[in-house]
Amino acid sequence: MPFKTDTIEEPTLNLTPMIDIVLLLVIFFMVGTQFSEEERQYDIELPTVSDAQPLTALPDELVVSVDGDGRIYIEDRELTADELQQELVTARERYADQAVVIRGDADGPYQNVMTILSICKEARIRNVQLANRLESEGGA
Repeated sequence: MPFKTDTIEEPTLNLTPMIDIVLLLVIFFMVGTQFSEEERQYDIELPTVSDAQPLTALPDELVVSVDGDGRIYIEDRELTADELQQELVTARERYADQAVVIRGDADGPYQNVMTILSICKEARIRNVQLANRLESEGGA
């Protein structure tokens, strides 16, 4: 008498729905892509205005560093307080919401940071941030 044995079917992955989704995504991105070459092929004379601001992205934040001795730096340049104020006024004229990040030396006097904050106030910079690091990051 023959015994009936159960055949074990190996699980398979039906790829048809996944291929459908991938093709839909490809079509979506093809339709949604801007083709800038097509926009530039037309010879169009743009209108002129008397004073216009150039189209630029938002400016990067301005990082002002002050060491323990009270020396002020922007990038690699050492500045006096008057030069810093002029730099901040110029930056605010270019972009009204210019962000300024103040990096004060942790071992330096607090007055150094307060001086920079005062200069920012005089330059009418409203977006001021104080840089810090987590204790777990250690000193570097």
